[in-house]
Amino acid sequence: MAKETRAAYGEVLSQLVKENKDIVVLDADLSKSTKTFEAKKVAPERHFNAGIAEENMMGMAAGLAASGKTVFASSFAMFATGRPWEIIRNSICYPELNVKICATHAGVSVGEDGASHQACEDVAIMRALPNMKIFVPCDYYETKALIRHVAEIKGPCYVRMGRGKVEDVYDENTVFNFDKVDVIRKGNGEIVLFAMGLMVQEALKAGEVLDATVVNVSNIKPTDEEGIIELLKTHSRAYTLEEHTIIGGLFSLVAEIKARTDIATPVTPIGINDIFGESGKMADVLEFYGLTADHIVEKIKG
Repeated sequence: MAKETRAAYGEVLSQLVKENKDIVVLDADLSKSTKTFEAKKVAPERHFNAGIAEENMMGMAAGLAASGKTVFASSFAMFATGRPWEIIRNSICYPELNVKICATHAGVSVGEDGASHQACEDVAIMRALPNMKIFVPCDYYETKALIRHVAEIKGPCYVRMGRGKVEDVYDENTVFNFDKVDVIRKGNGEIVLFAMGLMVQEALKAGEVLDATVVNVSNIKPTDEEGIIELLKTHSRAYTLEEHTIIGGLFSLVAEIKARTDIATPVTPIGINDIFGESGKMADVLEFYGLTADHIVEKIKG
């Protein structure tokens, strides 16, 4: 069943604030959209609306974390990373404070909101920050497990989630290991598709046609370098699939790892090609940018 990753976030957060009295939740006047209002129902005294003032929200998060709290701070990805970047850098990452920036509405799949709200650079700018850990879950069940995972990690984390519903890749019985990349389909050894976020579902569909190996890379930083190297060694061609600019995101990650080795396997990016987003329905926008299984197969087959 198709579900929203942000819905999973709201559900788990409401459980976490009940279980751990040291968790505090901040939002930037978007709690219905980010789903943090679910936590507010449980613990209203530990849910704070900073208003449309994301820089202030991150400063508040830093102060609360410095006082010993585990802080979940949420907004749309564009505003959770872009507006307060300097505050995140100097007040959260530099002192390694326990702040979890859980952003929703990432990528072009935001749809009708258009370029001003479509964060296609967020992973890149968060990757550039020392001490920041980055995760991109692909579905409802992985998101639920991942939010619990970051709640246990000490230090800054960035979790990237979407707006729309996505198909299930996993189920409630899945045991996740966020230290490793997850090979969710084994192919014939020729093509490997590295994917993150909602592109995992498209990679699986394309993988069936191409008989390709499909890899979910939800642990962007730190990542499983050994796992990626082994997959590059054992395949003839590699592709990265991301609903993000190909500059600084998943393609850059895999290409950087490859560049430190003598592996000859070519790596080709499929993503946002250094342009801004367009307004339209989620399905239409993904089609426009070639981020569907049919387009992936067409590009790979040439």
